Amino acid sequence: MRTRLVTLLVSAFALVGIVAACGQTSTNTQPAAQPTAAEQSKAAIALNQTMRKLWEEHVTWTRLYIVSALSGLPDAQPTADRLLRNQDDIGNAMKPFYGAAAGDQLTALLRTHITQAADLVKAAKAGDNAALGKAKNAWFANADDIATFLSQANPKNWPADQVKAMMHTHLDQTIAEATDHLKGNTTQEIADYDAIENHILKLADTLSTGIVAQYPNKFTT
Repeated sequence: MRTRLVTLLVSAFALVGIVAACGQTSTNTQPAAQPTAAEQSKAAIALNQTMRKLWEEHVTWTRLYIVSALSGLPDAQPTADRLLRNQDDIGNAMKPFYGAAAGDQLTALLRTHITQAADLVKAAKAGDNAALGKAKNAWFANADDIATFLSQANPKNWPADQVKAMMHTHLDQTIAEATDHLKGNTTQEIADYDAIENHILKLADTLSTGIVAQYPNKFTT
């Protein structure tokens, strides 16, 4: 009788051990915890910071080129080269979301945006109104192409009319900046750049928030 009781107790303890082990195995195979809202926000903030940096570089190097080109400084071409590299950087930043081909297409459009701006600056410096008008028309047509491209990539968050308006404002502000520099209106020229900087950051914010809204799953890992 005593031997049978001991056997039952040993079996009971063994069963408890098996159940506990099973519980531990189940716990260890639980799926990984989902990222917190804070972690998701960090990814969105990182994208926003990247976009702001790239587009602020866009207007900064544009300003430096305007100053150098209109003043005939020797760093005009190296500055233009650096400005063109910024367009590559912006296109590359879009590739994780829209693919390599789309990123390259945006880069091409933005590079045209820069070379046409250089044509406009050259015509303004020469006082060639006919060439200036032609360059301006081509520049605005390219801005519309950029806006259309972006809107087609993300129509819900980047409506064509909204993006076109933002691009046109960017061009108008840059023309004002170049004009005031050419006329020697230093105080106004500085105010022009302040307006340009504020506007381009709004454009960068529009792009980053639009990407997050379009691809929320890319910001949850």
